[in-house]
Amino acid sequence: MTPVTPRVFVSHLSGVPVFDPNGDQVGRVRDLVAMLRVGGRPPRLLGMVVEVVSRRRIFLPMTRVTGVESGQVITTGVVNMRRFEQRPTERLVLGEFLDRRVRLVETDEEVTILDVAIQQLPARRDWEIDKYFVRKGRGGALRRKGETLTVEWSAVKGFSLEEHGQGAESLVATFEKLRPADVANALHHLTPKRRAEVAAALDDDRLADVLEELPEDDQVEIIGKLQEERAADVLEAMDPDDAADLLSELPEEDKERLLTLMRPGDAADVRRLMSYEERTAGGLMTTEPVILRPDATVADALARVRQSDLSPALAAQVYVCRSPDETPTGKYLGTVHFQRLLRDPPFTLVSSLLDSDLVPLPPDTPLSVVTSYLAAYNLVSVPVVDESGSLLGAVTVDDVLDHLLPDDWRETDFHGREGVLRDR
Repeated sequence: MTPVTPRVFVSHLSGVPVFDPNGDQVGRVRDLVAMLRVGGRPPRLLGMVVEVVSRRRIFLPMTRVTGVESGQVITTGVVNMRRFEQRPTERLVLGEFLDRRVRLVETDEEVTILDVAIQQLPARRDWEIDKYFVRKGRGGALRRKGETLTVEWSAVKGFSLEEHGQGAESLVATFEKLRPADVANALHHLTPKRRAEVAAALDDDRLADVLEELPEDDQVEIIGKLQEERAADVLEAMDPDDAADLLSELPEEDKERLLTLMRPGDAADVRRLMSYEERTAGGLMTTEPVILRPDATVADALARVRQSDLSPALAAQVYVCRSPDETPTGKYLGTVHFQRLLRDPPFTLVSSLLDSDLVPLPPDTPLSVVTSYLAAYNLVSVPVVDESGSLLGAVTVDDVLDHLLPDDWRETDFHGREGVLRDR
């Protein structure tokens, strides 16, 4: 009796680790590559797109896959590290199949593909698309209406023509547990049409986080395809320094129009950042560090740095200032580092714990001086103060790194090193 090989749904493979026979991790699955066939034959699965440590995406043929189970993929250990390039006859399963609207052969009823099942052929290493998990009607994965069912691959039609109204809910669902940088990486490799569809399906906060991790060209492309009101909402959700960097890439009339649509307070922060030279402390800083008044306690400080939306660099210290509590503040008094907060009783006033040796920087401090300052004092953030002694913001080490790396470092990371097309 021929053994039945297990069926795997591709949404469960997104982001799973790939290991060689020795147990060393090769990378993570980012997509699967399929080829449509004629003559009533099911689509053949050619391989997987695997992201290795350097963020380069490589092609892993299914003939090199020895196991797909328990949330991991096992390979033969022989991996070609050449950069993946999609060929015209290939289709990306996660990027192009999910959310696609097709029709049932029997009833001609429109359905949306929510997931795709693959199965290995008995006694062979070839894999084929086996079944589709679909929802009737025009709703995507986030829509509750409509019957869902699993059908054979041959029970649907509509893959031969270009899809003009493809949704993105199912693909967005596969991104849910990924870090913003990984979602940005995935978006970068989609077609402009598909990238716009996914961006439209992300909520404002998630899209803001992802935009901050994308190369400038992709940022401009995506923000330019959003309705202006939504583009302004997304810019408000971004860190002010990242929003300022993005707006500076837009034509003057577009920039002013979006700033006018933003909330006055958010727009004022962005305008202030855009008034400084790019490679200075003022141009690098964020206007949203953690600020406390002198009468705040250690308990108050720990509650603030515990907030999940703070980056590790911003959560590493609090800045003590006289009222007002938002930048630009009243007089800057000093900094309290997170480590010090952990050593003192909760009722201790933060004003008694100030780091008196940390001298703030003026906004016109050049990047080279900011970099040396962070390195010399082993800091992850440094306050920026104006001539009147008011705190304007803080420069974090991640923003410094962005400007120390080559201008195209995101492109280099996303595309990997130069290489020729893979062999199969």
